[in-house]
Amino acid sequence: MVPLGLAFGALVVQSGLDWWWAALSAALVYGGSFEFLLIGMVVAVASPASIAVAAFLVNARHVFYALSFPLERVRGRLAKTYSTFALTDEAYALTGTERSRTWSGPRILWLQFFMHVYWAGSATAGALLGSLIPDGVTGLDFALTALFTVLALDAIRDLRGDLPTPVLALLSAVAARLLFPEQMLLAAFALFTAGLLARRVATGRRPTRA
Repeated sequence: MVPLGLAFGALVVQSGLDWWWAALSAALVYGGSFEFLLIGMVVAVASPASIAVAAFLVNARHVFYALSFPLERVRGRLAKTYSTFALTDEAYALTGTERSRTWSGPRILWLQFFMHVYWAGSATAGALLGSLIPDGVTGLDFALTALFTVLALDAIRDLRGDLPTPVLALLSAVAARLLFPEQMLLAAFALFTAGLLARRVATGRRPTRA
């Protein structure tokens, strides 16, 4: 969270925006992949409607996260509201492991809170230090792709020989890219979910969760 937040903050400043854009976005938007996209849209003066559609398409994957995220362990309306807001890819990845099945609601909530603090704090620091980075440095926007690559590799290791699951995920991504290039992320998640359900029906067992 910290290296990615630093890269985001630096990218905000290098894009010509004031440093407080990074702090405000990290605190209130708190959607890493969409925030990277939002920088370009703000710089290009995109319409509010375009930004809203982009936000929906990029963050629609959270609908699928909610199917297995342990929100029922979090007690209290306010706590549940914040936990829903703070449901990120990293929080989902950590709460979806075998070890996390015994975690209590407060532990899950504190995990999400500290991730939020790490992201907001590092984004602000990156923005304040961004002016020190030479203009010739490129590739900061690739930090998010690198993070997803690491999360994918860790998920594959946790499958313990369950090869069909990552193969199904790869095929879903390729099919979505070819058939629905404008809505690839949402289509890939839908195809992957449908494939897992079909596999469950066909094999009569619950597939290992990545």
